[in-house]
Amino acid sequence: MKLLVIQCAALGYDITRKYPALEAKTNLRFQQLTPVFPAVTCTAQGTIRTALPPAEHGVICNGLYDRKACRTSFWNQSAKLVNGKRIWEDRNIGKTAMIFHQQNLGEKVDFVVSPAPIHKHHGGMIMGCQTKPENLEQKLIEHIGRSFTLSSYWGPLANRKSTEWITEATIDIARSEYPDLLFTYLPHLDYCLQKYGPDDDAHIAPEVDVLADCLQKILKAVRPDYDVIVWGDYAITSATTVVYPNRELKKAGFFSTRTVSGGLTYPNLYDSRAFAMCDHQVAHVYVQNKNDLDAVKKLLSQLDGVDVVQTQQEANLVCPEAGDLIMTAKPNAWFAYQWWDSPKEAPDYATHIDIHNKIGFDPCELFWGFPPFVSTSTDCSKVKGTHGRCDLPVAFATTQKLADFQVPTNQIELAQLIKNSL
Repeated sequence: MKLLVIQCAALGYDITRKYPALEAKTNLRFQQLTPVFPAVTCTAQGTIRTALPPAEHGVICNGLYDRKACRTSFWNQSAKLVNGKRIWEDRNIGKTAMIFHQQNLGEKVDFVVSPAPIHKHHGGMIMGCQTKPENLEQKLIEHIGRSFTLSSYWGPLANRKSTEWITEATIDIARSEYPDLLFTYLPHLDYCLQKYGPDDDAHIAPEVDVLADCLQKILKAVRPDYDVIVWGDYAITSATTVVYPNRELKKAGFFSTRTVSGGLTYPNLYDSRAFAMCDHQVAHVYVQNKNDLDAVKKLLSQLDGVDVVQTQQEANLVCPEAGDLIMTAKPNAWFAYQWWDSPKEAPDYATHIDIHNKIGFDPCELFWGFPPFVSTSTDCSKVKGTHGRCDLPVAFATTQKLADFQVPTNQIELAQLIKNSL
């Protein structure tokens, strides 16, 4: 039996209880799973493909910090960033496909689809996906009838069209290429939950219906040739408090910036004694001198909205990639990367979609700034949903008979279930 593994962004267990359409339309029965920490996209995907905890596969959030180059990099697509043997290695399963997973470029699979626009030197971008084999993108465009639109995948225009296109691509690859193991990713539920919060039923209910319809469509198309596993990576909680650790580090003299013509400031990570790489409800704090650790920890622990500041050992995240200190926000708080107080000091990329160069994940990119259609917002109060803590369960369902397997209770055990199913 072939296996299709569907990751649904932000599919918390609470969503499946609140909106019965998910079970009614799919005939699936969702159960609870404990997410890995931090509960963010890349970390969860690293665990699913390796059955290892984050401390071992090394994907400690959606970003990484190169201590030698003194540079952060978010949403880096290289598969080599994920350490560890893949769960499909050493299994006689034939072809494997990975669609729209992060860090899947260069992965040892037969089929890959990943958004990979070309940013032009003088502004603008060339839309497109990077695929393996190279002609796969054109085949999908011909079969689906339209190209994948990057603006539907992230930014103020992010919407259900991203999930609908990936749904069609998943069905097409399953039917035409027949991979024995197929990973896919349906993203759109995350957008509305971050923009409006989990309690805004008027906005969330229609998007859950879209997810249910897409899952139903996939199940109808691939069954009975494929067993199907559906899983959520994290659950969204309401966001009411914004924490700015880099502002406080700057005021205390730990975080350094460079001022350029016109008064714009940019991070000077070469000389910063400490800075926070922020990712939703978790921030990795890199401290150059161990003598500063206690002072930095004390400073950040006192900030409103901070739950705990821990060492790697205390956070159970001991690995070279992790911060020297790891901050976790309180349940309704999140960490913003901004270091400036005046908009005049903001770097040029602050008001634009720039997912790779900011020193933190920026959910404000989901909102228009002023003027609209030209800039994105920098108003963190607009963000109504966040995630990263691991105390809210995520959802999991399968068409398999779990009586034949150990029922997973967390994402590591889910990865082991997938491996044992091959």
